[in-house]
Amino acid sequence: MELQIDGGKAWIYTGGKPFDRALPTVVFIHGAEHDHSVWALQSRYLAHHGYGVLAVDLPGHGRSQGAPLRSIETIADWLAALLAALDVAPATLIGHSMGSLVAIECAARHPQRVGKLVLVGTTLPMRVADDLLTATRDNEAAAQSMVNLWSHAALAHYPGNPGPGFWVPGVNLRLMQRQQPGVMQVDFAACNAYDNGLPACAAIRCPVLVVLGKRDQMTPPRSAGPLLRALEKRAADDEASHEREPAPLRVVEIDAAGHAIMAEKPDELLDAIRSFLL
Repeated sequence: MELQIDGGKAWIYTGGKPFDRALPTVVFIHGAEHDHSVWALQSRYLAHHGYGVLAVDLPGHGRSQGAPLRSIETIADWLAALLAALDVAPATLIGHSMGSLVAIECAARHPQRVGKLVLVGTTLPMRVADDLLTATRDNEAAAQSMVNLWSHAALAHYPGNPGPGFWVPGVNLRLMQRQQPGVMQVDFAACNAYDNGLPACAAIRCPVLVVLGKRDQMTPPRSAGPLLRALEKRAADDEASHEREPAPLRVVEIDAAGHAIMAEKPDELLDAIRSFLL
């Protein structure tokens, strides 16, 4: 499906089914140097089991036109414009890595558009090592190799691959290589510069699911502490105020999963999402 958003063509995968806004809407938001295809297994299942699916290609990624947007806040506003164009509210936002930051910011800035949040492979703040950030600018191929190595719990996943001949790290590396030059540097710089995450968490009033890979080297579970404490505090504040029901928080850690949870442990991630959506 294609839409014109802010003057550029946005491409959206709908899971093999025409999008139906009458169904509960689930929006998948990919991470840095990725596109909608990282969600192929989860998005297609939900599209065939009662949900309207929107797996977006962010500007400058995949099949969407334009330059990549340079801040998480700008991407969040772009996503809200897309939901407004489709007259969708409220939606469940499911974001991975950089996409999780976009989901947080969008929920804080546009609460009327968001009913639930799923944050996958996330942390706050999402700082990027200086050497990696420099490599995204000066040696993109080396940066892609580093990220690909650090994103996976293992280089060979037999017999845990979703299908015969499916090489998880190889698919991920090729996906990064297919993005336009310069996208990686913009994406990683946006993650590194994003400082509004914790204040945004305090403003979120919808239920949140956080899914972490126990062997994630990019966003290790231990680094999610500030994010989880911020989400727990907003629930405690709600309970103390007696003005609204505390917004639930659920945390799931998946064994033997690195940062690329969607590909390494697709069934376990889908189970966590399905349980949260019910």
